[in-house]
Amino acid sequence: MGSTSDKIKGKANEAIGKGKQGVGEATDNDNMKGEGKVQETKGEAQGVKGEAKDTVKKGVDRA
Repeated sequence: MGSTSDKIKGKANEAIGKGKQGVGEATDNDNMKGEGKVQETKGEAQGVKGEAKDTVKKGVDRA
């Protein structure tokens, strides 16, 4: 998977996770809030992974 793909999936997971947290908050559903937080964190990690791939690629391109 490329860096752009990781970043896109990361942003999508972050958005979906925040949405789940909002629904969980509105419905007082702790399970949904927890799922949302996990998904948001997963998305953040995917974004970091994409950034790391970019950094490595830039380093290789300079060499």
